[in-house]
Amino acid sequence: MNPSTALATVLVDALARLGVRHVVLCPGSRSAPLAYALAEAADAGRIELHVRIDERTAAFLALGLARGDDQHAPAAVVTTSGTAVANLHPAVLEAAHSGVPLLVLSADRPHELRGTGASQTTDQVKIFGSAVRWFGEIPAPTAYAEGQIAGWRNVLARAVAAARGQVGRQPGPVQLNIGFTEPLTPDDEPALAQGDPDVGLTRIAVAAQPRPVLIESGPRTVVLAGDGAGAEAAELAEKARWPLLAEPSSGVRQSGTVAPYRLLIGGELGEKIERVVVFGRPTLSRPVTQLLSRGSAEVIVVSPRPDWTDAGRKAALVVPAVAVAEGHEPDESWLSEWISAGKSATAAVDSVLDEELREGRVTGPFVARELSAVTRPGELLVCGASNPIRDLDLVARIPVGAEILANRGLAGIDGTISTAIGAALASARRTRLLVGDLTFLHDAGALSLGAGERRPDLQIVVVDDNGGGIFATLEHGARAESGERQLRHYERVFGTAQQVELETLVRAYGVSYTRVRGGDELRAALAAPFSGISVLHVPIDRTRHRELAQKLRQAVQAQA
Repeated sequence: MNPSTALATVLVDALARLGVRHVVLCPGSRSAPLAYALAEAADAGRIELHVRIDERTAAFLALGLARGDDQHAPAAVVTTSGTAVANLHPAVLEAAHSGVPLLVLSADRPHELRGTGASQTTDQVKIFGSAVRWFGEIPAPTAYAEGQIAGWRNVLARAVAAARGQVGRQPGPVQLNIGFTEPLTPDDEPALAQGDPDVGLTRIAVAAQPRPVLIESGPRTVVLAGDGAGAEAAELAEKARWPLLAEPSSGVRQSGTVAPYRLLIGGELGEKIERVVVFGRPTLSRPVTQLLSRGSAEVIVVSPRPDWTDAGRKAALVVPAVAVAEGHEPDESWLSEWISAGKSATAAVDSVLDEELREGRVTGPFVARELSAVTRPGELLVCGASNPIRDLDLVARIPVGAEILANRGLAGIDGTISTAIGAALASARRTRLLVGDLTFLHDAGALSLGAGERRPDLQIVVVDDNGGGIFATLEHGARAESGERQLRHYERVFGTAQQVELETLVRAYGVSYTRVRGGDELRAALAAPFSGISVLHVPIDRTRHRELAQKLRQAVQAQA
């Protein structure tokens, strides 16, 4: 067996043995040995292979597959050499900041070709810099010897362990750069005899759960659950009887949370907060950032890993786990005050949205409200960055058993459709995706699935305000109101209105398309069954974003 085929065969076999279930492959010549080995493993049912022609889309698909995997196994993405590897960088960065296990297998030319100007040859060594948890390299073998197998397996085992976070850091992306030399196609020799399949597959012992630090009664406390916070945040809030303020992608956005919390933090109730216990990565709203930065409330960060979130640099204590101290006396009046304020704020928000609808205006928060209302246990709701995730944050409550996912590591708009497709495929859940028009256009290539590729049940809801609507609610929108010249500049460099016919684009990919023209049509479309990939297109008016935001704030303040 030629050495490149032998190396690829050993690595793919080890991937399957180490529990990697999903691999995304991009076509290329230098990665051909891996492609052949992966195709054989997929035929044998050992891994599920997904093929994509765009490396950026492929990487975000792998990220979504990892997020949707109920075993938290890494997903792998395989590319050929050259610019193909560089196109993975956005997804690698997102995986690094959100703690998603992602395994990059980058094929490379032999070492001796570096610096020679050979085609598709560049320096791929540590190309992702500090974004990866670990980097490893296997030089192109010039000959095959059975004694090499254990070493190849050992390198891959290290890569998978690092991606899982089993070497002292949180899970994240790793890169294994693999050299291949010609011939790159399998020969007609018998299948490779690999001997004992466990030799070289180092197993990593899982560390024991850390002992929780006990939190005493006293200060008026809220539990803040950021992205990826998990059930521990809800459990602490329930046991201590503290208000739970949860971002949509926290994993605990159920009925016990205070939905419009960001409109309450800046008011009198927020001023009473004396202690904040932070789980996950809260990155979504300026009021939360101001709460954590102003220094008037003690900040306790719960992080089981050496990396922790403290953007305001005001954390008084960082602990691996927390629990309520024995003899804790709940302040039921404090909790009741937040629950009452949350209910009043929700009613105020609903009243504004319903009034807008009666006047013939569908708004982003209304779409988010209706979408969360139809989400059922066992379903998955994926949300894009910018306004959609903030709209969801304002109004969403989902039932226990449902889940909201979002790429909040770096909060970019790129790769969102790919991520949703991956999460839906890996979880086998009925899935909906809420995105804006720019986010949709940025990753529309994700809808290009080759013949024979598995398609998930995914309904994509595009809230189309014809441009960058979030900037209207920021200081840039305020400046645009100060004059005609400022408005013209705003529209060009922030508004970025597009001229793409979404229906034509969607149908060109062979995807079902429906345009929604009002609230009743939206409710009917969301209630209807769906299968495969489909798009609901909901146009809204971008020019009214600032006015709507102000009406919502005033309505909530009037109820306080």
